[in-house]
Amino acid sequence: MRVILIIFIFLNSLQTFAQKTFWASRVIAFSTEYSDANTTKENRAVQALGKPNMLPQIGTSVCAWQPQTQDNTQEEFLIVGFDTLMTIRQVAIAENFGQGCIVKVEAFDEFDNIKPLWQNKNAPTLEVGKMFNLILPKMTNFKVRGIKIVLNTSRVKGWNQIDAIGISQFEKPIKATINLAKNLPTEIVKENLGTNINSAYREIAPVISPDGKSLYYTRWKHPENLGLTKNQDVWFSEIQKDGKWGLAKSVGEPINNTEHNAICAISPDGKTILLNNVYLKDGSMAKGVSMSTKTPTGWSFPKALVIKNFKNKSDYAEYSFSANGRVLIMTGQFAETQGGKDVYVSFLQADNTWSEPKDLGKQINSADEESTPFIASDSKTLYFSTKGISGYGNNDIFLSRRLDDTWTNWSEPENLGSIINTPEWDGYFSISALTDFAYFASQENAIGEEDIFKLVVPESIRPDAVVQVTGGVYNKVDNKPISANINVQNLSNKDTVCVMYDPLTGDYKMMLPTKQSYSITATKKGFMAVSEPLDFTKETNFKEVKRNIYLLPIEAGQKMILNSVFFEQSKAVIIDTSYPELDRIVKAMKENPTMEIMLEGHTDNQGDWNENLKLSKERVQEVQKYLSSKGVNIKRVQVQGYGSTRPVASNNSEEKRRMNRRVEVMIIKN
Repeated sequence: MRVILIIFIFLNSLQTFAQKTFWASRVIAFSTEYSDANTTKENRAVQALGKPNMLPQIGTSVCAWQPQTQDNTQEEFLIVGFDTLMTIRQVAIAENFGQGCIVKVEAFDEFDNIKPLWQNKNAPTLEVGKMFNLILPKMTNFKVRGIKIVLNTSRVKGWNQIDAIGISQFEKPIKATINLAKNLPTEIVKENLGTNINSAYREIAPVISPDGKSLYYTRWKHPENLGLTKNQDVWFSEIQKDGKWGLAKSVGEPINNTEHNAICAISPDGKTILLNNVYLKDGSMAKGVSMSTKTPTGWSFPKALVIKNFKNKSDYAEYSFSANGRVLIMTGQFAETQGGKDVYVSFLQADNTWSEPKDLGKQINSADEESTPFIASDSKTLYFSTKGISGYGNNDIFLSRRLDDTWTNWSEPENLGSIINTPEWDGYFSISALTDFAYFASQENAIGEEDIFKLVVPESIRPDAVVQVTGGVYNKVDNKPISANINVQNLSNKDTVCVMYDPLTGDYKMMLPTKQSYSITATKKGFMAVSEPLDFTKETNFKEVKRNIYLLPIEAGQKMILNSVFFEQSKAVIIDTSYPELDRIVKAMKENPTMEIMLEGHTDNQGDWNENLKLSKERVQEVQKYLSSKGVNIKRVQVQGYGSTRPVASNNSEEKRRMNRRVEVMIIKN
């Protein structure tokens, strides 16, 4: 029985292999390829590698190989290689434009011997393009290493383009398909946001605030825009009690001026916005991106972000930044472009400048132009628009998910489907942190030239959920709000999260991806630094968490729990994640050289009473040793173990027992 099962699995895997299409992975040789002073990789021979970028749509594409000249009486050829070495039954050639010029198809075996497969002497068909499927009478008796196609471009007037070359052991014709997002519902309702938002003019680039209550967008040529030419201006609307959007208003100066003004992104607390272009003092604009902060009197004058080696050759650019405020996504045409505008990433540096833009790679970027990127609040899911991937229209919206921390390794982009994507240009897709609704611009069924729409986000294309954490910083003695430095760190990858903090009120706000654990720390001179864990590893849906932080003034008699100090189970061994908390104690004692403290150890009531008493003292002794190893005089640190004698909660659940297992620090002398 087991042998039969193994044979069945083996035969099934062989059938799957036979039906699989293998696309060309490298260019071996070519006759000519199109190029001019304005192109980089557009229409080069390498564009024939991989899956089709145009079909099942037909027409010209920069993501296809195009010989240097058209209607050439001399033969043109392209030789490509494959990652596999196998016998074949079929060759598929994606002729997206100028179909009918292929006159010969040949193969190279594993010894580089050339093997004729097909020759065409018939008159060409007069179609714009399609997939040419060469089905062989039987499987080749040799293994194919490469394929050579020969073209007579004079057979078909105009340009000729080859988008992809594939091989298979299956005789069923290979078809070009669109990589649709999985499990899309058959009906998706696109709701036009109505005349309070849209007009007879162009409304584009919607940016929804993380709480879903404010909508910012860009209006073009609206009569209430500033300046004689009525260039782009930023407008906004707020949700009303009845759930409908209020009448839109212009953001006004200094965000809007007589030049082109466009909002790109908004911070988790809704108090900082990202704006296209650099605002110069004379009212003119330069290439780049700026940031403006909301003040009691309005928006501040936009301040330029300094990006290393920012040299965008394109006249256009779009921007988005991550919820942690430390990652900037942008489009532009820089030195290493795949072709036209690409999507790039830049990182916030210690000096508040931004790193040199890095191309996200070939999985995202094509030889065509990519635009309108939006990085969701999970800092992992990217939505963008391009014509360089097979779709339904001029530009389609796709999503891709980041696979690691390099920011250059992404999942294969998924098309959001024919209900969201139309035959026209589609883009500017954004989702609130609640992940309930998506907002985007579309010409289909628009009141004017282009409108803002919304839809309920299907589950399969949602980003991962986030937790919205808000709170304030207070003096533990009098409960009055105080200003402090807030730091949040992801405990798995040590990434620092940017916190939106108001020093006037002591309030903070941030978005943290679920399925992770974090540590939040507040520091202020004259106070003991406080660190608390934020464990969201079991959270899967959007959640709002209120977490106030109480700082302990450095005064004799004050006591606090070291919330982020942990030990191995039933042992006096400090876990590595405890060191940042202990290092803050070290720092406080060095800044206050006369301060003396008492470390108190506590356990739950599980196990032997005497063993618990012993363990509690051994643990604080280990903390004492650590502080001493960092330069703190051991005479300034007393220790006391109380075992299970001083619980702060009942011991009738694991959660309660966890609260009782703790280390406390009391200031004896300041």
